Amino acid sequence: MIMKQFMSPKELRASAQYMKAFSETATNVLLKLSLTVAAFLLMLVAAFSQKHESRYFNNLDANGVIIDGYDPVAFFTDNKPVKGDPTLQYKYQDATYYFASKEHLDLFKADPEKYKPQFGGWCAYAVSLGRVAPIDVNTFSIVNGRLVIQHNQRAVNGWNKDVQGNLSLADKYWPAVSEKGGKQIQTDVEKGFLNNTDKDGVTLQGYDAVAYFADSKATPGDPKYSARYNGATYWFTSEAHAAMFKDHPEMFAPQYGAFCGYAMSLGKLRPIDPTIFQIIDGRLILQHSQDAYKQFNKDVAGNTAKADANWPEQVKKHAGKKIKFDKPAKSVEEDNS
Repeated sequence: MIMKQFMSPKELRASAQYMKAFSETATNVLLKLSLTVAAFLLMLVAAFSQKHESRYFNNLDANGVIIDGYDPVAFFTDNKPVKGDPTLQYKYQDATYYFASKEHLDLFKADPEKYKPQFGGWCAYAVSLGRVAPIDVNTFSIVNGRLVIQHNQRAVNGWNKDVQGNLSLADKYWPAVSEKGGKQIQTDVEKGFLNNTDKDGVTLQGYDAVAYFADSKATPGDPKYSARYNGATYWFTSEAHAAMFKDHPEMFAPQYGAFCGYAMSLGKLRPIDPTIFQIIDGRLILQHSQDAYKQFNKDVAGNTAKADANWPEQVKKHAGKKIKFDKPAKSVEEDNS
């Protein structure tokens, strides 16, 4: 309910005097502010242009230092992470390297390609999946004479399932990943999946897939807690939910690629309202509208069976392509499906 507040004549006169005084200074203040903002924007544009003029997409700290200031040569010579000395530094391919000794600095200068971290110092396993992630230097390994570093133990485990295969994929995807500034690209494997996502590949409109099960409610996720599964990016409300999903993604992922369940029972691709959902036999099914929910629940078992039967054909027809939603069903009851 909107509440209106009324002022007395005395309050109105005081307000008018205040507004007059304010207007006399507003122009000068706004002029100064606009000049300040303009200067700031010019600075930002210059900084942005400088950043994107770089030929290299590196994982750098605020000072332009790569691999958290660790000595790249030490990974080879000492077989462990060794913190570098800022007084012993060298810039290569737009990244500043620190070294633990003059000897290591000289070795790097003589053959930087031998010692530099692969994939701009980003997580190698993430690159093999078509994106970037930060690193933990303790996860490093030397593969085919190349320094690769991972994000965490989970990434190490994924990488080690097929080291050579993952290295090959990382090499393949790195040019596109770096070109997009680290944003997720669609990998070859992901082209075989069909998902209802936004332009950035986020599904469920950013709602937390695990929260539907764990909290019995629809809850918007946070992009800082994310996971990738079958060609779609998921957001979560917490690291705990993200970990639960990563351990068992098939348990929490929505049915029918996060398209409307009732529409799928009719052989159609329709969007969803992420707040209209139900868990049926441990499966997350979402609907486009309350009417779609109502129609679906007139025969849950029958409509689920129809949706299950229609889904493979939809995947075969639309996977890897730009999705266009079907028109609503013709009947009045199904018009909002």
